[in-house]
Amino acid sequence: MVTVTDRPRLDALPPERGARLRAFLYRHRLFVAALALAFLLRVVTMLGYGPALWFNDSYEYVSGAVNPSRPSALRPNGYSFLLLTLRPLHSFALVTFVQHLMGLGIATLVYALLRARFGLPGWGATLAAVPVLFDAYQIQLEHLIMSDAMFMLLVVGVITLVLWHRRMSWRLGAVVGLLLALTALTRSIGLPILALVVVYLMVKRTAWRTIAAMVIACALPVTGYMAWFASAHGNVAMTNSDGAILYMRTALFADCTKMGVDPRKELELALLCISVPPRERGQFGQKYLWWAQNGQRFHAFGVGSTFTPEMNKTAGAFAQRAILSQPLDYLGTVAGDFLRAFHWGRPRFPDTQTYLQYEFPATNKVLPAWSSYRGSTDTDARAYDPGLRIARIQDKPRVIGTDLSDPWATFLQGYQRVVRVPGIVIGALLLVGLAGVVVRWRRLGGAVLLPWLAAFGLILAPAATAEFDYRYLLPAVPLACMAAAISLRRGFSRPAAAPAPAAPDAPEALTPSRGTASAPTTASAG
Repeated sequence: MVTVTDRPRLDALPPERGARLRAFLYRHRLFVAALALAFLLRVVTMLGYGPALWFNDSYEYVSGAVNPSRPSALRPNGYSFLLLTLRPLHSFALVTFVQHLMGLGIATLVYALLRARFGLPGWGATLAAVPVLFDAYQIQLEHLIMSDAMFMLLVVGVITLVLWHRRMSWRLGAVVGLLLALTALTRSIGLPILALVVVYLMVKRTAWRTIAAMVIACALPVTGYMAWFASAHGNVAMTNSDGAILYMRTALFADCTKMGVDPRKELELALLCISVPPRERGQFGQKYLWWAQNGQRFHAFGVGSTFTPEMNKTAGAFAQRAILSQPLDYLGTVAGDFLRAFHWGRPRFPDTQTYLQYEFPATNKVLPAWSSYRGSTDTDARAYDPGLRIARIQDKPRVIGTDLSDPWATFLQGYQRVVRVPGIVIGALLLVGLAGVVVRWRRLGGAVLLPWLAAFGLILAPAATAEFDYRYLLPAVPLACMAAAISLRRGFSRPAAAPAPAAPDAPEALTPSRGTASAPTTASAG
């Protein structure tokens, strides 16, 4: 007897796999629903503001992708490498779509770590991911042609990998090192994060082979980049701006009289003295770095000389002299900018123009025609995405970088006025995480220590080396949520009736669903 069976349908999942998928989605239904809604908000953003939003730094990144033969003197080219990878598709809309996926990926990493590694219930882990999913300023930042979404994903990815594993192999250490290298090449603050991870692993008594593999894997790409930088600019470094930016940090209080600068013996330093009295210099120092004006000398040799090795070295020496000569003034300035991060509202700082670049605009964006490496900022943008619209404005052809479309744009403007994470909430999250570190003082903070220090450092570092900026707060938010959630997880989880012996501060065991196999999971001691 011959039995004829139906041909299997290639587009249908096997029954067991389909059942597992449905069980998985049901088990994580709260997060899946939040993720879907957050994705919808990002689709609305792309409909309302096509193809992208622009910040003053955006044009340097685009120039690096259009002219990839020379590293930027101002900032590392890691984000330009991403733009270069996507350039064959000639679409800034694709770039922003990828960055929105990065934002959703950050929230997914936070949820997965807290749920699977630390045993939080679905609602608790979802709550920790909500700020990344729904904060209007997070969504707006993802839509900017800027490095921040990429940087955030790399940092959260590194912290997640380190916390997920109890014992890291040297291979995993090498992977973490490569991610840290990408982080440093995206924003220079990635190198201090390497130091933070190394110290954390040493405290956890991680094998030296793992730490060595991580450091070497990070050092090789960074060293290669520095060699490329030296071939273009003549000095071994990642940028020619760190000293200049530190000069900006000291510009509000530096007093050459208190610093003891002798113009007859230290002419180079004396040329950087600001003649305006400190009390009359205003509330932000960016103007003394970016714009030539009366009362400051940073542009004394011309705007084109600002980010050369010589000027960067001199500016750095001036800033160090100011800090050492006026330590209380420096600490007061840093403390003021650090505390500025924790306001309930969003005061217009450092100036109205910069502040408005973080708001969903009410008008189209006409790209400026500033000079760039081999052209101008608007022609670079058109070279990258020929689909950008051209409009005649005052009888001149101008490139439109952002096209508004209603009702989506109007909806987002209203959404941003209501849905945001206030600075005081970030401060509260940091305090909860700090309490978690203190409670675990015998274990030097346990698993809470790494995300808490990373969040704290990401807020403190700009205040200490540059100047407060609202976008510098956002990378700290998922890490602060992570640290607070790990600190509070004992309150979230119900104790088992007969708990098995576990490592100190280890997460409660997760009970596998019926029909699914449980696999052993390794995790770092919390």
